[in-house]
Amino acid sequence: MNKHARFLRNSDLKVNHNYLIIVVLFVICVILQGCATASKKDDPDLDPVDPHEKVNRASYDLTDRVDRLIFEPVVNVYIDYVPNAAQRSIGNFYDNLSYPNVVLNDFLQGKVRQGLQDSLRFFVNSSVGLFGLFDMATHMGLQKHDEDFGQTLGVWGVNPGSYLFIPFLGPSSERDVSGIPVSIFTNVLFYAGLAVGSYFTAPLTILGAIDKRARLSGPMRVRDEAALDPYLFVREASLQQREFLIYDGNPPLDLYYEPFQDNPFEKDPVKQKKNQE
Repeated sequence: MNKHARFLRNSDLKVNHNYLIIVVLFVICVILQGCATASKKDDPDLDPVDPHEKVNRASYDLTDRVDRLIFEPVVNVYIDYVPNAAQRSIGNFYDNLSYPNVVLNDFLQGKVRQGLQDSLRFFVNSSVGLFGLFDMATHMGLQKHDEDFGQTLGVWGVNPGSYLFIPFLGPSSERDVSGIPVSIFTNVLFYAGLAVGSYFTAPLTILGAIDKRARLSGPMRVRDEAALDPYLFVREASLQQREFLIYDGNPPLDLYYEPFQDNPFEKDPVKQKKNQE
């Protein structure tokens, strides 16, 4: 009887874990549909890069208030009392959990050699590196890469579309938002939740959020000290970073030397690359 009750309890936890993920994805879809109702052509005064600025600013303000009220105090304690070496190991652990997403998009972008190297990197850090706590792969010469499905779509020639700020997730775009579910389903933690239950993965998810916020403490401090309009600072920085990643650190020069075009990010990355060559 006890075994039966335990099985039912674990099953409920798994269902709740899956339900939470479905709710998050549903909320994202609702936000995107709401943004889509505002046509770029309805108002000529709308910024073509950010036609949904009112909604995005509201999302940004909500996220910023929650961050300052809840996350920032917790993260400050984390930074002050957790040794730097332990913070690095925690960061390595979560980077390794999400690294299958990098491997998948390596191959989707046609980077076969890099995909094989990243597969080996994931295997080394998961085994010799004790589940990713220690980045042994870097010491072996296996470089760390940053790839996701939004970058893959960019390489395939998909335009970024409008800028979006997803509540609690941060800057994105109509193209890059499709990478959110892909990143969830390629994260080892998702499958650990299915196998073990949310009672095990929920604390890890919370710690992962704290770790991610801690890594952003420096840039957010710069934003607070230097930006006259923090929203615009985050928007422009995120758009430039995405283009930088799509072109693997070598964006075409005309992307930054045509300041009077309506939307410099609406260009076809593939055509730009060919023209540059």
